[in-house]
Amino acid sequence: MRAKDVMTNHVVSVTPETTVAEIASKLLEHRISAVPVVDKNGKLMGIVSEGDLFRRPEMGTADRSRSCWLELFQDHDHLAQDYIKTHGRKAADIMTDKVVTVAEETSVNEIAELLETHHIKRVPVVKDGRPVGIVSRANLVQCLATARPTLYDVEPSDENVRAKVVAELGKEDWANLVTTNVLVKDGVVEFWGLVSSEAVKKASCIAAENVRGVKKVIDRRSRMPLIAH
Repeated sequence: MRAKDVMTNHVVSVTPETTVAEIASKLLEHRISAVPVVDKNGKLMGIVSEGDLFRRPEMGTADRSRSCWLELFQDHDHLAQDYIKTHGRKAADIMTDKVVTVAEETSVNEIAELLETHHIKRVPVVKDGRPVGIVSRANLVQCLATARPTLYDVEPSDENVRAKVVAELGKEDWANLVTTNVLVKDGVVEFWGLVSSEAVKKASCIAAENVRGVKKVIDRRSRMPLIAH
C-alpha cells in the first residue's frame, strides 16, 4: 500500500500569519495534532504540532529550568531561537521548517521507517510542493486493522511452504540455518536442531507463521550449550 491509499485527504492548514491562539483552536476544532503552514500559493513552508504549543507564557510553561552553568555554555543564538519558539505569536515564529515529507506513491513501509527514524507522529504528503494529505501513526494502525488476508484458490504444497520458510529465515542475520532443519507436513512446520536463544526461537516461529500455507509451527530445537571461556 502507498501513502495515497491510507492518507487523510482533507488537509487543515494555516498561513505564516496565523496566530498561536488560532492554531490551538484549529487543532481542537478538527481533533488533529498538527497543521501544515503554507504560503499564499499553497506551498508547504513548515508544520506546527501540538508539541510546539506546550511551552507558552500564556500557560505559565514557557520558562525552562536551567542551571546558571548550563546557560554559560549555551550559544546565545540557541537561547534566542528557544525564546522565539516559546514566545512567538504567529505560525512563522514557532513552526518547524525542516519538514519530513513523502509523495503519494511512497510505500507504507517507507513511511513507517521515517516515523520511527525521525521520532515523529505524522508526515505531510506533498505533490508539486503542496500538501495533499497527511499520514499519521493512527492511519497506519487503521491500515493494519482493516487488512484482510489474501484469498487463494489453491493452498501451496508442503515443499513450497518449506522453501518459503527457509527463504524468509535466510534474510535474517539472527537466523542460523546451519544449526536448524525445517520440516513441513500438511502445513505444519517443525524446527529441529539447535538455537542460540529464546528470542531467536520466537522470532523463527513468527517468521514461519507469516508464510502463506503454514497452519501451525512446532519448535523442537534445543538451546546451544554455553561455551566456557
